[in-house]
Amino acid sequence: DGYRNTNLYQGGREANQDDYRYQDGNYEGYTPNDGYYRGGDEPTHEEDAQSDVTEGHDEDDEVYEGEYQGIPHPDDIKEKQKKRAPAVDDDYRDRADLMAERMEDEEQLAHQYENIIEECGHGRFQWTLFFVLGLALMADGVEVFVVGFVLPSAEKDMCLSSSNKGMLGLIVYLGMMVGAVLLGGLADKMGRKKCLIISLAINAAFALLSSFVQGYGFFLFCRLISGLGIGGSLPIVFAYFSEFLSREKRGEHLSWLCMFWMIGGIFASAMAWSIIPHYGWGFSMGTKYHFHSWRVFVLVCALPCIASLVALKFMPESPRFLLEIGKHDEAWMILKQVHDTNMRAKGEPEKVFTVSYIKTPKQVDEFIEIQSSTGTWYQRWLVRITTTLKQVWDNVLYCLTAQYRMNTLMLAVVWFTMALSYYGLIVWFPDMIRYLQEEAYESRVKIFDEEEVSHFTFNFTLENQIHRNGEYRNDKFIGMKFKEVRFEDSLFEECYFEDVTSSETFFENCTIISTVFYNTDLYEHKFINCRLINSTFMKEKEGCHLDFEEDNDFLIYLVSFLGSLSVLPGNIISALLMDKIGRIKMIGGSMLISAVCCFFLFFGNSESAMIGWQCLFCGASIAAWNALDVITVELYSTDKRATAFGILNGLCKFGAILGNSIFASFVGITKVVPILLASSALVGGGLLALRLPETRDQVLM
Repeated sequence: DGYRNTNLYQGGREANQDDYRYQDGNYEGYTPNDGYYRGGDEPTHEEDAQSDVTEGHDEDDEVYEGEYQGIPHPDDIKEKQKKRAPAVDDDYRDRADLMAERMEDEEQLAHQYENIIEECGHGRFQWTLFFVLGLALMADGVEVFVVGFVLPSAEKDMCLSSSNKGMLGLIVYLGMMVGAVLLGGLADKMGRKKCLIISLAINAAFALLSSFVQGYGFFLFCRLISGLGIGGSLPIVFAYFSEFLSREKRGEHLSWLCMFWMIGGIFASAMAWSIIPHYGWGFSMGTKYHFHSWRVFVLVCALPCIASLVALKFMPESPRFLLEIGKHDEAWMILKQVHDTNMRAKGEPEKVFTVSYIKTPKQVDEFIEIQSSTGTWYQRWLVRITTTLKQVWDNVLYCLTAQYRMNTLMLAVVWFTMALSYYGLIVWFPDMIRYLQEEAYESRVKIFDEEEVSHFTFNFTLENQIHRNGEYRNDKFIGMKFKEVRFEDSLFEECYFEDVTSSETFFENCTIISTVFYNTDLYEHKFINCRLINSTFMKEKEGCHLDFEEDNDFLIYLVSFLGSLSVLPGNIISALLMDKIGRIKMIGGSMLISAVCCFFLFFGNSESAMIGWQCLFCGASIAAWNALDVITVELYSTDKRATAFGILNGLCKFGAILGNSIFASFVGITKVVPILLASSALVGGGLLALRLPETRDQVLM
């Protein structure tokens, strides 16, 4: 058979044609010298060999003699031309035809890949990846809570105004919004694992850096970039994990993965509760650099991100993504690794991975590597970056083409309405509780009218008091604190203030004569319409000073902890029912139940009632979030999955920014607008979600 194969025979001859060449019946360069007589009538060795080789052959199997001189057979030329023809034609074919062929290939790959994942089974490999990606999702949950917990301490540490506090609260969501779109798009071009590593590295680096910086501007910048990094992780995590799951496991296990977001909230609440009140857990370097306990809390909150980053180095790239870009062999090796890992864990190491070939879609885009001799290094990198960003932008636009437009627009509305109501109320609940606390605090205020004090030394704390029309002569205020104290229309004459710390303390319409202020934080803005006559301010306190008893409010930590813990039942129910009742019913039902819960907020007139309704709302709405994550992954093809998820998640963060701003502005004014806005948004989004296509039974395209 080997001799009959003319291609092999030809290859052997061509490889050695320089040594042996058949010419006129002799081997060139070889003369027999064995001493035997060779007559002309006696058949030569060449003729014997020729007769042996050709014995039993048809004429069609005869070797073309011209090939001995390296001249190809005319039939071979035609065959080679036929093989080359499609590759040449691709350059002249319409892009629409190529895309149609690619879509056909993708459909075949989707069904074959589903069968391969079922053969690999669900076992140790998926559970390992589950915990690695869960830590990344946990880091996202932590990021949402960090700023809210450190604000009470950071505002005193960095002298933040109300506008600065508001900006710090929103800047994280702004970074998440940009990161979701940018890094989600890059994950469809560069790979899930690589982009997730970049995302987590950015978050970890700038989160750690933010704990050490002292200035407000630099701290704001670090939290912005940190948010950008962690914002990109969410779309990548769900796209990455879904591509290792079979159809029957996908909805359930993606819902279990969502539990790590809840665990992140619980972790942040517990760490804040146990670290921030311990003001001594820090150090100082001179008078300029202070590392207080809230900075220790920021450091600890970076641990889940760092742990996920380290563990991710040992995980493989998504084989579905590799097949999408034509890397068949790498994808096959990873799928074999998944199969062997699961089979060994099940005690069946003898099972063989039976897949030998996997369909790869036709590659439409060609990437040409820029040679090192072309331009300078930064020019080459600029071309690479601009080309990649152009491809990401094209992917974004493709999500709005006729194939995906309606699904994308409906999902965008559902994501936005869900985010507007959820994040708006999540901020509104603590603000309302704080407002109720302040109302109760103000109701206990003590009022002193027309008091006259002279030659007295104040060395204790004054709290929640109003002093009107008082006269203070030759008094000393030494080493004391003013908390929520107001002096109105009062006279201070020849008084002495030393080492005084104040919080929400003001002097209004007062007359201050021959008074000395030494080492105090009674700055100019605390004297409203006052007359200062022959008064001296010496060595004012620099920076801001924490007031631990007031600022470290345990109730706020408790509210966040209970709110995070309350989603546990909703997570369990959604995971168990996701593949049974479907994604659409889960979204619609959860959003409508959450809207009903909003109306009960009209009866929340106490702190305990507000905490209870918050837990009920969070528990009811979490199922909609989980189903949204699952259906977004399943509605888009592999080369658009992370991009589409990033766009929708970025829109979600934009809704969070609007919700925070709108709902917070009505605290203390009215409850009607926030409640009606949240409930109407949930009803509208829930009804629209029922028109989305069900994806429970479809393979991952």
